[in-house]
Amino acid sequence: MNRGLILDPTSHRSDDISDPGPDLESLAGKVIGFRVDELWRSWDWVSEIWGQMLERDGATVKFWRARGRTGEVGAHVIEELDAFTDTLDAAVVGLANCGSCTSWTIHDALWAAKKSIPTVAVATDHFEELAGNLSRRGGRSGLRLHILPYPLDIRQKAEVHDIARDHYRSFLRTLGVRDRLAVQPAA
Repeated sequence: MNRGLILDPTSHRSDDISDPGPDLESLAGKVIGFRVDELWRSWDWVSEIWGQMLERDGATVKFWRARGRTGEVGAHVIEELDAFTDTLDAAVVGLANCGSCTSWTIHDALWAAKKSIPTVAVATDHFEELAGNLSRRGGRSGLRLHILPYPLDIRQKAEVHDIARDHYRSFLRTLGVRDRLAVQPAA
């Protein structure tokens, strides 16, 4: 009888971090950064609404737009990402809404998370599984993911703004905000 060795391609990394990292706990006085991209206007609209709501609730909000990822431009983009995340108390990275966008969203979220700041990668539900798989492959299966509906980008701006408002409280929970005042609807 011949014997063979079967390899399991679904094995897990021995250095995997299953913990989501620190919670943000409170918004007051915190600097929260949004990594936006060049493609998804819907993510611009969601981050615009969330940014306004975060500022209303006591946070300072910053935005950084990722662009080209190859050659000299790509190296400069990584330097900018590194400098941007150094200034933050929490990072929100999106939008995982296609294959390559999901890869870069998770890459940039892992970059922020390795700095031990609360980090959330935002994906549409169609790309949730890919985002989770890439997080595991990147060694951080516990990376926080916040899931928005798919398709998102074909919707009108007012509808996307409504979705953003509807998701704000659950987004704060994903980020680990515990300050009850920060997760209550504004009066």
